Amino acid sequence: MSDIKTIGVAGSGTMGAGIAIVAARAGFRTVVYDTRQDALDRSRKQTADFFAKSVQRGKLTQDQVATIMANLVGTTNLADLAACDLVIDAVFEDLRVKHDLFGKLNEVCPAHTIFASNTSTLSITEIAGGSGRDDRFVGMHFCLPAQLMKLVEMSPGLNTSEETFSKAWAACEAMGQRPVKTKDNPGFILNYFLVPYNNDAIRLVEAGVAEPADIDRAIKEGLGYPMGPLELLDLIGLDTQLLLCEALYGVTHEPRAACPPLVKRMIAAGHLGRKSGRGFYTYQGNAMFGG
Repeated sequence: MSDIKTIGVAGSGTMGAGIAIVAARAGFRTVVYDTRQDALDRSRKQTADFFAKSVQRGKLTQDQVATIMANLVGTTNLADLAACDLVIDAVFEDLRVKHDLFGKLNEVCPAHTIFASNTSTLSITEIAGGSGRDDRFVGMHFCLPAQLMKLVEMSPGLNTSEETFSKAWAACEAMGQRPVKTKDNPGFILNYFLVPYNNDAIRLVEAGVAEPADIDRAIKEGLGYPMGPLELLDLIGLDTQLLLCEALYGVTHEPRAACPPLVKRMIAAGHLGRKSGRGFYTYQGNAMFGG
């Protein structure tokens, strides 16, 4: 049984919003921090829309949703995370950004607060090194979309205490997730395979081998995957894929992890995926077109 009662999430983007849904749905008081109020407002609307669909599908009642939403609060004041027993970062895959965040959190959070990073490629030990409490730091990599996917990769840093890891593991299970333990290794399990795999799909588009929709259809029909790689990239965001590539390639020098030039051209054109309305597909609301 977890003794963690209040969970903080730093970052209200796609991943941060999903993690917050997971925590609040499981009954944790959940505090979401972002530097921008408009980002928090957008995240809360997306969360309300998600739970409205849960009600339509009979998975939750209106009363249950009201309780969940009452336990889920947003803030632009970092000091509000001082009330949290566990804070999970869901900000950019940039070591400097994460060091800055955790350095500030270390000043406002009490000693018992556990810090966790949702990083998918960066070293937990390196991030923890800038946190001021590397013994109370752990990797918790949720899968996208977090509110639907159960798997969480749990990774201790070199100085993570056994007590910290056990408490974070228990909190993960209390959230209804299914944790697996990995070493602090580049890409852990999933992104060790996924980043190069997604890049391979991008290179097929780049070379004109097939249209995005046909590539995705082949993968889904032939391999039984629920989502094709180019659909997934649009959900992740092409700007995020660039950061993932840079982080993984920077430590492995694996050629397949290097970012394909097409990604940088798409970013320059503002074609980031779902969040910009256009990526490998075009989007209107929840509808996806083309490919």
